[in-house]
Amino acid sequence: MSEAAYNKGFPVSWEQMHRDARALAWRLLEKGPYKGIIAITRGGLVPAAIIARELDIRLIDTVCVRSYSDKSRGDLEWLKGIEGDGTDMLIIDDLVDTGKTAKAVREKLPNAHFATVYAKPLGREIVDSFVTEVSQDTWIYFPWDMELSVNAPISERVR
Repeated sequence: MSEAAYNKGFPVSWEQMHRDARALAWRLLEKGPYKGIIAITRGGLVPAAIIARELDIRLIDTVCVRSYSDKSRGDLEWLKGIEGDGTDMLIIDDLVDTGKTAKAVREKLPNAHFATVYAKPLGREIVDSFVTEVSQDTWIYFPWDMELSVNAPISERVR
């Protein structure tokens, strides 16, 4: 599904990502302790760093999965996996959308606690914890995918 197929946009600033990742850390604190974090690259790297700090976790690893390029989805490609079944580990990602990536990671690490900052309805049931649910037809613009620019006033853009 391309970005054009989404009806709504949800821009997330660096400050909002930090607040939401810390809120997720609060929820995870009572569910731990965890031996380490497994971040799903690339989106899970930033929230994983914030959560690792907040939960005082020093062991961080990654699983590297590609399920899209730019804004179009394709076949799932494993670039890097991890040993074990995820026991006492925390999986972190920025978002669960359709659940395709989450299902694949869950299959490889069935005993890990899976947490995302944002969740859409199609993938929500796959994760154990999340902070904010957004509608399936919303494209989330993460701060690492955006840059500051000058915008014309609304009145000029609708003419």
